[in-house]
Amino acid sequence: MEANNSVPRRDGAPALDPSELRLRQITDTIPAHIGYFDRHWVYRYGNRRYAQWFGTTSAGMKDRPIPEVIGPAVFAQVEGHVRRALAGEEVTYEYSMPGADGEALFARSTLVPDFGPDGEVKGCYVHAVDITEARRTHRALAQAQKMEAIGQLTGGLAHDFNNMLTVVMGNLHGLLEALGGRADGAALAAEYVEPALAAAEGGAGLVRRLLAFSRQQPIAPLPVEVNELVLGMARLIRRSLPGSVSISTASREAGLVALVDPNQLESALLNLALNARDAMPNGGELRIECAQETLDEAAAADLDVAAGRYVRIAVSDNGTGMDGLTLARVFEPFFTTKKFGMGSGLGLAMVYGFIKQSGGGVRVRSRQAVGTTVCLLLPRVAAAPAVSGAPPAAAVTDAGLLEGRLVLLVEDDDKVRDVVRKQLATLGAAVLEAENGHEAADMVENIPAIGLVLSDIVMPGGMDGRALARFVRRFRPEIPVVLMSGYAERTGAGREDAALPVLDKPFSQAALVAALRGALG
Repeated sequence: MEANNSVPRRDGAPALDPSELRLRQITDTIPAHIGYFDRHWVYRYGNRRYAQWFGTTSAGMKDRPIPEVIGPAVFAQVEGHVRRALAGEEVTYEYSMPGADGEALFARSTLVPDFGPDGEVKGCYVHAVDITEARRTHRALAQAQKMEAIGQLTGGLAHDFNNMLTVVMGNLHGLLEALGGRADGAALAAEYVEPALAAAEGGAGLVRRLLAFSRQQPIAPLPVEVNELVLGMARLIRRSLPGSVSISTASREAGLVALVDPNQLESALLNLALNARDAMPNGGELRIECAQETLDEAAAADLDVAAGRYVRIAVSDNGTGMDGLTLARVFEPFFTTKKFGMGSGLGLAMVYGFIKQSGGGVRVRSRQAVGTTVCLLLPRVAAAPAVSGAPPAAAVTDAGLLEGRLVLLVEDDDKVRDVVRKQLATLGAAVLEAENGHEAADMVENIPAIGLVLSDIVMPGGMDGRALARFVRRFRPEIPVVLMSGYAERTGAGREDAALPVLDKPFSQAALVAALRGALG
């Protein structure tokens, strides 16, 4: 945009005629960033928005070289595009720059060559738009798609992995019983079997947390007094911290009761505490603070939760903190800033998945060299009434629980079937085996002596465990049915199916006994 050759103003600069003044008012008002530079790489014009983008004014950028106005970091990104435009090519490209608040801004610019009468390029018109919000939306969509893909992958793997753990734990329990008859059995069990069982149970817990993160594992929410839970966890966390890191807890209010799965909440707090420990390699302070927070409509919308009262658990450290780019990806599955082998990148993703599944939200604030605060917000509920201790039930001998009863065991994995058959046999049952639902249905129709059906849910052949259970209720309603699942797919069950007892694999003998007692009444 070239200056008008009208009568000079008092300051010596040419005056703008009304039409050019009006044009500049328009370009300063429209939501776009407009500029012009000549073939010598010098700005001749920039509208108000364009100039403010680079921390200057329209007058302040006029007659200044491009690198001086936009800075070396942005110039390194756009230099090649400017050369192409000054060679006569219309160019569109994207670039980023630091914003006033430290967050990255993203822009898309189009350079249109300005040809003179002789066909030579005199300069270039610049039209730029802010695409930061579009980038954020795209990143959020990509994150949601990635989380969905991870959830589907987790659900598919969980069934097979839990089958393996069922075999491992079943055989370890059998070995434990066999060692009980040896003089050195207790020592051998303590040294070899019990650590293996603990590791297998830890693997089962990891699968449950992964499924909770992917929202395929039902959680068991209870009214939990958060202050008491945090105090109990603080003692456990203290043993996991080096001497250079201190831990303190505080509560701004008594009686903070949230509706949440206590085991999952304990895992989430431990995960956050270990992350805080890693962020303070030279020592520091870990603080866990509980309070009530009331979210209005705007604050609730930011966290994608309902407005109302929440219990806030803030886990803070004064460690290394995070920059903006790291903070933006902090809940992304498999994203980690730790060295290879030091972290899976799933910890915070699982915390986020669990809190969202519990109807809450997560807020993270962090500054480099200052520290990080992660706030877990959980729906607050009224305190649960105290329950008086009930007298213990009369002991029932497990060994005779299924004495004289014919049990149909339906499981497509032969190794799992073998382990569960042995568990049923120890309870006094005679066991029939079927590999799929159709085979089991034929047996139910033709063998009147069957007195209980124990079936896996996920099976090949078109008839899964739930379909088999419906078949049994229709043709032999007197037969109790217990289902087993490598991952509990209760969300897809109807009301009638939801009443069936489900054993989550891997399960112990005690869990099997409890499910069978419930089914047998």
